[in-house]
Amino acid sequence: MRFPLPGLHDSETRQKDKIYYFTKQFNFQTTKMFMNSKKELLWQSRFSLPFDRDALLFSSSVHVDKKLYREDIQGSIAHVTMLSEENIVSVEDAAQIIAGLREIEEELSGGSLLPQWEDEDIHTVIENRLKEKIGAVAGKLHSGRSRNDQVATDTRLYMRRQITELQVALGGLLGVLIEKAECYHKTIIFGYTHLQRAQPISAGHYYLAYFNMFSRDRQRLHDLMKRVNISPLGAAAFAGSTLPLNAERTAVLLGFDDLFSNSIDAVSDRDIVIEFISDCSMIMMHLSRFAEDLILWSSYEFGYLEISDAFATGSSIMPQKKNADIAELVRGKTGRVYGNLMAMLTIMKGLPLSYNRDMQEDKQPLFDSAETTIGSVTIFAKLLEHTKLKEERLAKLTAEDLSLATEIAEYLVRRQIPFRDAHRITGKIVTWSIASDVTLPNIPIEKFREFCDAFEPDIYNCLKADVSVNSKKTHGSCSFDSVALQIEMARKEL
Repeated sequence: MRFPLPGLHDSETRQKDKIYYFTKQFNFQTTKMFMNSKKELLWQSRFSLPFDRDALLFSSSVHVDKKLYREDIQGSIAHVTMLSEENIVSVEDAAQIIAGLREIEEELSGGSLLPQWEDEDIHTVIENRLKEKIGAVAGKLHSGRSRNDQVATDTRLYMRRQITELQVALGGLLGVLIEKAECYHKTIIFGYTHLQRAQPISAGHYYLAYFNMFSRDRQRLHDLMKRVNISPLGAAAFAGSTLPLNAERTAVLLGFDDLFSNSIDAVSDRDIVIEFISDCSMIMMHLSRFAEDLILWSSYEFGYLEISDAFATGSSIMPQKKNADIAELVRGKTGRVYGNLMAMLTIMKGLPLSYNRDMQEDKQPLFDSAETTIGSVTIFAKLLEHTKLKEERLAKLTAEDLSLATEIAEYLVRRQIPFRDAHRITGKIVTWSIASDVTLPNIPIEKFREFCDAFEPDIYNCLKADVSVNSKKTHGSCSFDSVALQIEMARKEL
């Protein structure tokens, strides 16, 4: 009997796994089952004593790397196909191995085969099961291949899939942003600096700012894919192999664009993992900033935006509460991904070439970052889709706000008054407006002229939010025409 893990699709947290498996609170029967196991680890033939039980429990990674079973089987099929084509393994043996691997994939995906702690990692689970199914022929699969280049290949295949999935999720979010920008491109909101009302802008301009952020994120992932989609298979442990392997062939079979140029680097490189988590951190940072806006704007104090009840929660004690919990969770999960990035940088910072067992610890940060970021982007797109701006309230607030003060200063500049003087004059007008509780559009022309005789009645044309927005003439500005052009460009990009 063997000591089983939970099924491949269990949703138990890592913390629960650690508590259950890495403490010594095993009952007597479980310990007896483990000690009576006769299974030998793949590398154990050189040693005279069996691997210590607690050492195996500590070093086992199967509870994490079980996620790689599809990639591992995919890489093994490509490897044995190449071995048969190079006459290292017979065609008949290769066919038997491939058939067995496909059956194992079905068993793992269906849950009839559960990874075992004593098998150490998912690669050993598959190899041991293959031996049970087809006997000694299974041992030929590992010809010319090390666990080092095998794991490096699996990792790149996994990353390739996750990058593609993340790009698709970002595409969905970008689509929602374009829809929001188009829907609200003539809605005027406050633009903020220092979290203070600054100038009125088109709401579409605001949404397109985030479009640009997430568009850059997708570009970074596209660029990263060029470095990820390189095959390390054939590097063996780190020095290559004496067998006539055809690394170019396995690269083609696995859909890689290129082949490693240095066998040491092929098995010891984790730059791509660090870069991927860095890209995930950037995406999460952008999501977190956006989430902060939604949280603030949906609050009673701001009241600019309404989140659908389907994406909000209440309080267990305060019946009036409507909380932006999904946005808050996205903001909170950002810290987890940042932590994964620091973990990877720390894991790699002192490792000599080439492979070291420390690198086993790259999987958990990688998997968590990928899943957290994909999940966050996907749910945030749905959340955003189910938000609405409170247009009537925004129209009332922007019509008489001090955020039109810059228009007064620029009005004076157009009358040949130096900007610094215009800025000083406008500042005094704002001070009087606040002290007198008179909004800028309601200041009498006589009062304006007390501050500067350059004012004419046409100043009131500038003190309208829509006029202010549409008066912006520079490239990429917030005018309705500029935003419409940006939307068109965004659609073409997407």
